Amino acid sequence: MTISKTKTSFYRRLYVAYLIDNGIATVPGLLEYTGMPRRTAQDTIKSLADLDIVCTFKQAQGERNRSGMYVIEEWGAINKHWIHDNLSDIKMVLDYP
Repeated sequence: MTISKTKTSFYRRLYVAYLIDNGIATVPGLLEYTGMPRRTAQDTIKSLADLDIVCTFKQAQGERNRSGMYVIEEWGAINKHWIHDNLSDIKMVLDYP
C-alpha cells in the first residue's frame, strides 16, 4: 500500500506535536525517540503553524544558547484526543516507534 507524501507529512506534524505535548519537547529528545533526522524534526516543528498548532520555545531559566523546550500552546482545529486514539496507526504509517 502506497501512502501519499501529504498524509505522511500531516501525520508527522501530528506526531511531533503529540510528543512535544507529552514531554518529548526538545529537538534532541525527538531525534532520540523517533530516529528522524535533525532537519526533519526542525522543519516539522516550524511547520506546525501551517496547521494552526501554536508551538513556542520556552527558554530555560538562567540558561543561554536556546536551552529549553517546546510547548504546544494551542491545537487549533486539531483534536489531540484523536491523535492519542489513533497513535498506533500514525506510528505505523510513519514507521516510528
